[in-house]
Amino acid sequence: MALMDKYIQKLNELDFKNMHNNDFLLTWEKSQEELEAVFTVAEALQELRKNNISSKIFHSGLGVSLFRDNSTRTRFSFASACNLLGLEVQDLDEGKSQISHGETVRETANMISFMADVIGIRDDMYIGKGNTYMREVSEAVQKGHEEGTLEQRPTLVNLQCDIDHPTQCMADALHLINEFGGIENLKGKKIAMSWAYSPSYGKPLSVPQGIIGLLTRFGMDVVLAHPEGYEVMSEVEEIAIKNAAESGGSFTKTNSMEEAFKDADIVYPKSWAPYVAMEKRTDLYAKGDQAGINALEKELLAHNAEHKHWQCTEELMKTTKNGNALYLHCLPADITGVSCEVGEVDDSVFDRYRKELYKEASYKPYIIAAMIFLSKCQNPQGTLKTLEERASKRKFE
Repeated sequence: MALMDKYIQKLNELDFKNMHNNDFLLTWEKSQEELEAVFTVAEALQELRKNNISSKIFHSGLGVSLFRDNSTRTRFSFASACNLLGLEVQDLDEGKSQISHGETVRETANMISFMADVIGIRDDMYIGKGNTYMREVSEAVQKGHEEGTLEQRPTLVNLQCDIDHPTQCMADALHLINEFGGIENLKGKKIAMSWAYSPSYGKPLSVPQGIIGLLTRFGMDVVLAHPEGYEVMSEVEEIAIKNAAESGGSFTKTNSMEEAFKDADIVYPKSWAPYVAMEKRTDLYAKGDQAGINALEKELLAHNAEHKHWQCTEELMKTTKNGNALYLHCLPADITGVSCEVGEVDDSVFDRYRKELYKEASYKPYIIAAMIFLSKCQNPQGTLKTLEERASKRKFE
């Protein structure tokens, strides 16, 4: 069997035609088969690179990145994905652009898109703002293309918003697919998506929301655990409930980390800020109320400190299935005794899973590249076959 045959055969079984010339903003806006197409293409691109075969489908073009929050893994994953496909990356620094002078979203979107094939945006800090902004950019470039300003419409990829973190959660899911030997083997597996203590505040809600919104698609038993007052968006919980009912899995909530971890196959202890607090912070920033922001931060740090016992410890890990649950984290983790005095996870737990954590992170560039690939290639199967047959070496040996 040729290198790409199994991936092409899988794609032939899936309906993903609506992904062509389309954005990737929320996982629950995509069909099950479209999600599987992303996983399949991601693995195909990884296979090409392992075999030193170039996967460049562009001879020129830009990937424009706009990060409104700090990032290491996602920033480099986006750059790696663009480069893997043959695009150069230009980072848009709003502080050095006309955006700081009041330039409109419509104008900015068109001005950066003349030769752009993809725009990646991270805007995760303010409730009701990030995903809305992405859709404004998407509408602006669509209109620009329809009016003839733009020769082509760039694809928009959500690199994390206030609602979802699709590239992270899809990478997490692909990691699970490989760890458990296939997407079909995720059915019936219990995952504890749990809040964990952090000595900082204001971490986005998008990872826990993305996890419950995605993994309930695969028949998994998803448990969301957090102290009282640390709720996520009710709209996303409703999506998780609907997904679980359709997939044959379950979605439950608990205020006990111990209950969530008991007999779990996978654990994902991760700090996040309460939804109501994130709403309040968004309002304070809109008003420019720095004193109010400082007071809120002090209040939330004190609130976090009331729940220091919410930690992923060795003792808690022993209560998971066979005492050997797979530990996940989007990184960077707050590691007790390493990055902070008390944090989300014991240093011994983190260190034991370091190899798996790095592997988990390694899927993200391929996931992003697959999202771009499926949007830009009208015939992905044919393109994969052409790449294999062309067999251009990625590097000379």
